[in-house]
Amino acid sequence: MIKDWHTTFACLLVILFGGTLFYFGTDGFQAFTAETARVNKLIDDKPQFPHVTLEDSKGRNYSISEFKGKYVFITFLYTSCMSVCPQLEMNMSKVYGKIPSKYIGEDIVFLSISFDPDRDDPATLEKYRTYFNSDGETWRMARIKNKAELDSLLKEFGVIVIPDDSGNFSHNSAFYLVDKDGTLMNVMDYKKTDEAANKLTGILERGAGE
Repeated sequence: MIKDWHTTFACLLVILFGGTLFYFGTDGFQAFTAETARVNKLIDDKPQFPHVTLEDSKGRNYSISEFKGKYVFITFLYTSCMSVCPQLEMNMSKVYGKIPSKYIGEDIVFLSISFDPDRDDPATLEKYRTYFNSDGETWRMARIKNKAELDSLLKEFGVIVIPDDSGNFSHNSAFYLVDKDGTLMNVMDYKKTDEAANKLTGILERGAGE
């Protein structure tokens, strides 16, 4: 009987200790993967969009202050990608189509940023945007030519980009929402377009009522 009690007690200790480790290791059960933990940290830290020079598909150059006073909904991509990027931009298009038109361009703009500036010049971006019905104005596609500036943005927003020997990149993908002052306020699952659109619409409606 005593032996059985000791065995039961030992099992309970193992379960309790393991559960405690899992709790702290998963950010209070909220982060079941490293990616989720990364996203949670980004949302908590709310990094500022760094000073970079964007060059869009029209050849125009500007900083994020071009959109001051507006929300900016962002993706990161490269046009030679044959895996996740086309789906990412297609889903961006779906979100764009679900936002009430009165907010588009006035209160929110969409921005797709290439992390492959050597190949994604304005002409390439101009052609690429037509595949997803980007108008080049309220939804722009751009590159950052300066590598140091590009790296600073990717680092601040937790975008992991790993080149391979074939000219491709392994990278994570998400929707990023920057507020009217250039601060990252949310990171959303790019596969959940309805959820992202509803969240954006709610933010825009609340902003209109202030």
